[in-house]
Amino acid sequence: MLTLSSAELNTWIAALLWPLSRILGLIAASPLLGNSAVPTSTKISLGVLLAMIIAPTVPALPAAEPLSMAGLLILTQELLVGLAMGFSIRVVFAAVEMAGEISSLTMGLGFATFFDPLTKGRSSAISQFLALLATMMFLAVNAHLVLLAALAESFVSLPISAGPVSGAGFKALADWGGKIFSSGVQISLPIVAALLITNVALGILTRAAPQLNLFGIGFPITLGIGMLVIAMSLPYLATPLQNLLLEGIETSRKLPRSFADRTRPPVPVTPVALPRPAPPPR
Repeated sequence: MLTLSSAELNTWIAALLWPLSRILGLIAASPLLGNSAVPTSTKISLGVLLAMIIAPTVPALPAAEPLSMAGLLILTQELLVGLAMGFSIRVVFAAVEMAGEISSLTMGLGFATFFDPLTKGRSSAISQFLALLATMMFLAVNAHLVLLAALAESFVSLPISAGPVSGAGFKALADWGGKIFSSGVQISLPIVAALLITNVALGILTRAAPQLNLFGIGFPITLGIGMLVIAMSLPYLATPLQNLLLEGIETSRKLPRSFADRTRPPVPVTPVALPRPAPPPR
């Protein structure tokens, strides 16, 4: 007859519950797996499956009952670590969406907005288009698989412990959030520059011929120039988008090391290598 003690049962529950909390945190915050279009049951099933695969490789767990105060603190801490890792990838998509917002406002398409189910807010048409383009790039370079590999590696660089995490991880996450503005402006810079030249040309034309209706011809011209520049720059967006995704995954892999105790010896991390996109046609 098989008999189980309460200590063994608590150990088995903790061995699955604590890794599951970090995994579910990453799934909830990641831009693709955490999309509201994905059913909640699918997210939980994927998290349980990943936890069953990763749990045997997790280092020794702290001796704490899952339902005790110490166990609940560990559960909350692991959830925060997973949310931080998923949010670091979400920053990449936020930068792409900001580039679309800047481009839309410059082109005069600020009124063309759609409901974004991910952010539960409004976003412009160009922003939605660039977000879909970034999602396809995310899948094309297998970044979702690399992200899951970084998640499994995080249990080695930041083992499950009853001790508090370091505040350096939150500072690193806040510093990484500034990438939204810098990368958003850099991606939208060709469109903004082209439309700036167009507006200067329209101003000179209106000054030379005051009888022209600037409001009548300005909007179609800026809209057409913006669409033309977007179409011309699409073949060249693969490299910056891939570099941005690579940097986001590297940040997600380094976050657990930032959360780890400073006195703990550093764990070597192998750099990520994503497949390079094909060069644009000449």
